[in-house]
Amino acid sequence: MKTDIKNNTDIKLLVDTFYDRIKLDARIGFLFTEVAMVNWEMHLPKMYSFWENILFHTGDYNGNPMLKHKELHEKYPLNEAHFMRWMMLFSETVDSLFTGPKATEIKQRAENISVTMMHKTLSK
Repeated sequence: MKTDIKNNTDIKLLVDTFYDRIKLDARIGFLFTEVAMVNWEMHLPKMYSFWENILFHTGDYNGNPMLKHKELHEKYPLNEAHFMRWMMLFSETVDSLFTGPKATEIKQRAENISVTMMHKTLSK
């Protein structure tokens, strides 16, 4: 039986599962593995902190995700379909693991972040 997102352990499960799916995705996986060449050992802990801060207001996240997306866009032109695919995979991952108010909240927050990043990244 699925439960709601309750703590850092749940955030780690979500992030790890999500990025495992991203890496294998035929439409956007290459952006992470071949274009950005993500160092997963460094990236995943940042994402744990990012989402834990988003959902539980921990204040632990330090970073500028907007800058990273602009840099990626300079290497390989991103488009709306890339952002939409990211959002679909994120929502599917949440739904496969969790149910409840925090699960709903993280999907809503992710969609807001994705739309904002898409508009700011693609506007230049």
